[in-house]
Amino acid sequence: MSGLGAEIRTGSGTPIVLLHGFGSSNQTWLPIIEKLIGRPIVAYDLPGHAGSLQYPNAGSPGTAAKAIIADLNERGIEKAHIAGHSMGGAIATLIALMNPGLVASLTLLSPGGYGEQINAPLLRRYASAVQAEDIADCLKSMSGPDAAIDPSVAEEMARMRQAQGQIEMLEKIVGIIARDGKQGVIPADGIAGINVPVAVLWGTHDTVLPVEQMASMPSGWKKISIERAGHMLVDEVPEAVTNRLLALAQ
Repeated sequence: MSGLGAEIRTGSGTPIVLLHGFGSSNQTWLPIIEKLIGRPIVAYDLPGHAGSLQYPNAGSPGTAAKAIIADLNERGIEKAHIAGHSMGGAIATLIALMNPGLVASLTLLSPGGYGEQINAPLLRRYASAVQAEDIADCLKSMSGPDAAIDPSVAEEMARMRQAQGQIEMLEKIVGIIARDGKQGVIPADGIAGINVPVAVLWGTHDTVLPVEQMASMPSGWKKISIERAGHMLVDEVPEAVTNRLLALAQ
């Protein structure tokens, strides 16, 4: 295949493609995957992360979108429901713009690319964190006030970051996605042309990307504010994420 790492599940129906956020891996989706039994699933490691660490020219969301489109083509997948968290949400949006026919629906969880404001200092600290304790501190800062950080999540991220070159790659990527303390914004005219069902979930206490960025999205999209949730929606509200995926993937 293309050189992208992926967690694969077989099943019937239109495949569900899962794209994690910056600094994570496809392992973050495992609690969701376990509830999607019987559905075909491709949960990617984004270029520059975990099993895709060595992907050529990794760094930008645009490169990642092109890589995933190419990989899905190699797998013979012509249509997919695509879900993305944070940076993965920006990548999912770009896939819909680059290859509209590939996308059956979009589920965007606190997605990047919808406003300039981004918590660059927190992301830089997260990119450089090596020990599980330091990663857990970052995750706590990214999560809502009621969230409990699962130590196993931070430990998995710490294991991923032991790979040679992983920390340097994360520092490179954060320099791209938060250049000069701002994130790139996907052009509104392109977003307005997305003609598939779109659902957006955003935590009201997101400290990475402010929930107010949801207001810039097209009025026809289903926009859901999750009270007292932060940025880490896959971990904080897995049931809400699963239910929204299933609703769009019928």
